[in-house]
Amino acid sequence: MRAQLTIDKIEIESILSLLATYRLLPNFQREQTIDREIANISISPEEIALALQQFQQRYQLTSQEAVQKYIQIYSLTDIQLQAIALREYKIEKFKQQTWGNRLESTFLNNRANLDRATYSLIRHKNPELIQELFFRIQGGEQSFAELASQYSQGAEAQTGGQIGPIALSKLPPIMADKLRNSRPQQIHPPFLLEEWFVILRLEKLMPAQFDPQTQQLLLNQLFEQFLQEQKLQEQNMIITSSLAVSP
Repeated sequence: MRAQLTIDKIEIESILSLLATYRLLPNFQREQTIDREIANISISPEEIALALQQFQQRYQLTSQEAVQKYIQIYSLTDIQLQAIALREYKIEKFKQQTWGNRLESTFLNNRANLDRATYSLIRHKNPELIQELFFRIQGGEQSFAELASQYSQGAEAQTGGQIGPIALSKLPPIMADKLRNSRPQQIHPPFLLEEWFVILRLEKLMPAQFDPQTQQLLLNQLFEQFLQEQKLQEQNMIITSSLAVSP
């Protein structure tokens, strides 16, 4: 049985107050902005079928039982489920219509920031220990993975120090610069990174390619940037309106 949400006697202000209390108001406002932008996006009957197919693939709803379980978990009706699938399709269509013809130039302008790397890391707050570990690796006494598993003080200890692949743009600049200018298996002597002393080794550098994965990444980034700009414009309008009515 679907859960029913009754708000008969709750005013809109109270609902917004609850959303703010639950820290859901920013996301609610974001979704409203998206709805405004995709309102004029039309889809054909063929696209409706494709949207439903893509939605089921994305969320692994490969059987009717899986669909019904999804509906029950989120307290949806069949009509609401279809509306969600069509909305997601419209969002992707909006992205393509708005920025699709700019993707290649955006890629060329941001190519360096899209490079990815797999690397190994040992970090510790004891500089003397880190220096000793570096000498052990250089001397071939123990492998990088063994020492990372034994001594590294981050989550990378669980993977023998290995991290990635990850976009260089998401790394601290000093790390990104060292990796970008390294040869595979090159080990960098200990250096200070925030509160850690770090030994770094490049495993593999993967220059960005203008492939479907990168194109989707760029579309998502442009979309998020657009939403942030819309949010700032709305905030500025509120401030301007407040100033206009101030005595």
